[in-house]
Amino acid sequence: MKRLILAATGLLLALAAPAQAQTQAQTIKVGATSGPHAQILEVVKANAAKDGLDIQIVEFTEYIQPNAALAAGDLEANSYQHLPFLKAQIDARGYDIVPVGKTTLFPIAVYSKRHKTVADLPADASISIPNDPSNGARSLLLLESAGLIKLKPGAGIKATPLDIVENPKKLKIVELESPQLVHSLDDVDASAVNTNYALEAKLNPVKDSLILESPQSQYTCEIVVRKKDADQPWVQKLVAAYQSPVVKEFIQTKFNGAAVPGW
Repeated sequence: MKRLILAATGLLLALAAPAQAQTQAQTIKVGATSGPHAQILEVVKANAAKDGLDIQIVEFTEYIQPNAALAAGDLEANSYQHLPFLKAQIDARGYDIVPVGKTTLFPIAVYSKRHKTVADLPADASISIPNDPSNGARSLLLLESAGLIKLKPGAGIKATPLDIVENPKKLKIVELESPQLVHSLDDVDASAVNTNYALEAKLNPVKDSLILESPQSQYTCEIVVRKKDADQPWVQKLVAAYQSPVVKEFIQTKFNGAAVPGW
């Protein structure tokens, strides 16, 4: 009888083991830049936990390292960059990483401490823009949309200051590292600043900017993973947790137009 009881107990434990394994949460590390991207991921994390996915958020203070860490295997995913930036990074560094789901649009904007409107910008005004190719081009396209410059036909998302063919006010374009752009506002007439850095500096893109990018922009951010992981079940869970009503409501409520759900 004792042997029978022990055998039955062993069988029950064996049957229970797979069920426990199935319910155990899978842990992944997701990189994001500090500020809005990381704040949104906190909501995604809580949402993903309901589906058995444990997200550990790894914060970065600039744009280069999240892709390097992902490619090196130190992260499972990152969530901070738009497609033109990703493509430029892949072309320059040969990363085997791919986008798997749209997240949020953070409209880039031009700010100034010296002038209240675009019309106030004087001749020879200095305007600082990001020095990375994708966000630099994005800033030039924004200046073109406001009628301040005209770019060479077809320059598009690869535009550089060398592609400026008309510059009526003879604006001086100053290229700086993205984290430095907010600080440059004391030294230049205006600056094109990515929203994550603007919000950290207590600037509101909707209320404080001279020029604000259209919500129909092509620069919606993406969740990015290594190509070999693109079809993993946890990727689908991560994307679903982000592209959810609760996250959409958080973005709309928290950022009030400074960030726009992009899915």
